[in-house]
Amino acid sequence: MTRGNQTVIYQFLLLGLPIPPEHQNLFYALFLVMYLTTVLGNLIIIILILLDSHLHTPMYLFLSNLSFADLCFSSVTMPKLLQNMQSQVPSISYAGCLAQIYFFLYFGDLGNFLLVAMAYDRYVAICFPLHYTNIMSPKLCMCLVVLSWVLTTFHAIPHTLLMARLSFCENNVIPHYFCDMSTLLKLACSDTHDNELAIIILGGPIVVLPFLLIIVSYARIVFSIFKVPSSRGIRKAFSTCGSHLSVVSLFYGTVIGLYLCPSANNSTVKETVMSLMYTVVTPMLNPFIYSLRNRDMKGALERVIFRKQIASFL
Repeated sequence: MTRGNQTVIYQFLLLGLPIPPEHQNLFYALFLVMYLTTVLGNLIIIILILLDSHLHTPMYLFLSNLSFADLCFSSVTMPKLLQNMQSQVPSISYAGCLAQIYFFLYFGDLGNFLLVAMAYDRYVAICFPLHYTNIMSPKLCMCLVVLSWVLTTFHAIPHTLLMARLSFCENNVIPHYFCDMSTLLKLACSDTHDNELAIIILGGPIVVLPFLLIIVSYARIVFSIFKVPSSRGIRKAFSTCGSHLSVVSLFYGTVIGLYLCPSANNSTVKETVMSLMYTVVTPMLNPFIYSLRNRDMKGALERVIFRKQIASFL
């Protein structure tokens, strides 16, 4: 719709993924399975932690919040992607696009802060085991969780408000499967200087600082374990750090590469594939990496099932 010389955009068209039409149903089934796996895996973690008192510890408090953040983070983009893959006109409303940007940033940032809290918890547990209970007190743990939820708001709201101030031209086609902030900035007719400045000023510390804190925490863990050289200590180091750091590197590597260090050589297809890594793959892998292969979590699952079996006989 046009008012005077300005075009008013009421909806955007999402081009989605660069998938040939003959493979559309195959990829739809694949992404549906991945999304359901993400939802189911994270829900199992949250329910087990709530039901089993053995898991009422700082680590699992952070993990339950991380699972909720991952579940919501994936749900911001995946349902719309699946809907649009079956739609003749893959579109999203202007208001829906802004809402997607807000919740995408909110739950993505929340995961960042919770990963830092989990890394700090492991650092204290391994490097200061005798003082763990005093340091990781219930009050500190709740403060870290509440702080994580609050700080994300101060990052998501400014970006969303700045995006709402932009004007868009007649071109309303987004070459992506969701309302990616950097892609939308390329479609804007008005000046995007403030938006780009906010990405650097706010986005830099939000992404880079947590990543550096996690790396430092796990470097100290490895250093502490290797001070007492033994095959068991080395196995413990790799068990504690290896899987976590692989997912952290996958998530932060793609985010930093896409938003903080963008390359002129990055094609739309390459950017879309990189986005899939941290919006789809990482939330799906986290339940397996952090807990479903964890001895405590397996024990909790067995106890919950055992209690249900007893209740059914009574």
